[in-house]
Amino acid sequence: MHDVVIVGAGMAGLTCARALRARGASCLVLEAGDAVGGRVRTDDVGGFRVDRGFQVLLTAYPTARRWLDYAALGLGHFEPGALVATPDGEARVSDPFRRPGRLLETWRAPVGTAGDKLRIAALRVAATAGGIDGVWAKGAAPDGAMRTTAAELAERGFTPEMLERFLRPWLGGVFLERDLATPAAMMFFVYRMFSQGYAALPTGGMQRIPEQLAAGLGPDGVVLRARVARTEPGAVELLDGQRVPARHIVVATDREESTRLVDEIGGAVWRGVINVQWAAPRSPLAGQPVLWLNGRGRGLINNLVVPSDVSAGYAPAGQALVSATLLGDAPDDDGELTRALGLELAERFGQEVWTWRPLAVRRVRRALPVVSTPGNGREPREVREGLWICGDHRASASIEGAMASGEATANAISARLGLGSGANPG
Repeated sequence: MHDVVIVGAGMAGLTCARALRARGASCLVLEAGDAVGGRVRTDDVGGFRVDRGFQVLLTAYPTARRWLDYAALGLGHFEPGALVATPDGEARVSDPFRRPGRLLETWRAPVGTAGDKLRIAALRVAATAGGIDGVWAKGAAPDGAMRTTAAELAERGFTPEMLERFLRPWLGGVFLERDLATPAAMMFFVYRMFSQGYAALPTGGMQRIPEQLAAGLGPDGVVLRARVARTEPGAVELLDGQRVPARHIVVATDREESTRLVDEIGGAVWRGVINVQWAAPRSPLAGQPVLWLNGRGRGLINNLVVPSDVSAGYAPAGQALVSATLLGDAPDDDGELTRALGLELAERFGQEVWTWRPLAVRRVRRALPVVSTPGNGREPREVREGLWICGDHRASASIEGAMASGEATANAISARLGLGSGANPG
């Protein structure tokens, strides 16, 4: 009998398993799919490494720093800042705290008023002040209710120009919604992470992250294509009727699957995204590892990156991988969509875009769960004795949220098993 059986080999389940193993618990991860990673997956498309949706690792994530070997991942970093397309032309904005040499260029950029840029600096100070746990209480209204990100930015006096040209496309690309209805606490957390670390991509794609976690469990730590039919006290039952006994069971899946297995949670509201990738003979961003934002107030594209400019292994030698992120409505037909995007992109990058070869259109309907009260994920939930749930839906819609929830669940189970609860990566 295992000490723990974990259902789901996403970021939460794998982190939970690693933390349990580090404390000496015997555990087994059961994954219904054909690979680890959950929503963090990368496909090989004709020699290009195509992530399922535009995702990045923020290197300041505290739980990720404990459990991931960044050097082994071969992380490539985005430049802190963005190229912003505005109705007045394209502008470069940078984090002046990290790139002081670009301060004047950023100050002159037509993305907001001088007052807006001072407000951005004040927002950075507010996001980075105090300890990391205190960030989740920021953005509360006087009555204690959590403001939305839109309400917090309005309260701080940002002009419509700054909102439309920079803040909405940047934060919208993170939250996958342009209304900025996401709780302000999440905005403060994200701003803090961008300020204290870098947005990064591993060599060869985002799936290298869960693969690294799984490798630490050994060859028998994860069983793929093992769909769990139901949970019961002290065991899970697979679709083939096999029972796998354990002292504790952790359901580390999305909320819909957790609801099917536990029947006491309720489903989630999801945010979707469309991600379109092309193979190009050269980078349209001239090799710069930078995020391109659409601040023109029109068009389908919210942001665009060239992952092969950021990290190795995304494209074959002598070629570039171009990736565009779309939020909201778009043509249902993939051919019609790529033609419309070609016309839009040609305005900025010229007729060369028609030489780009479409690789993939990813319509990810379940990209991020909506979390109404985001937090640090350190409150594990035991649904019934010996039956636990974890995942980013229990914390914040992020890699950090998933990993923190998994680690907290492992801590609680380890204490129950008499193994201690320290966070000591193995």
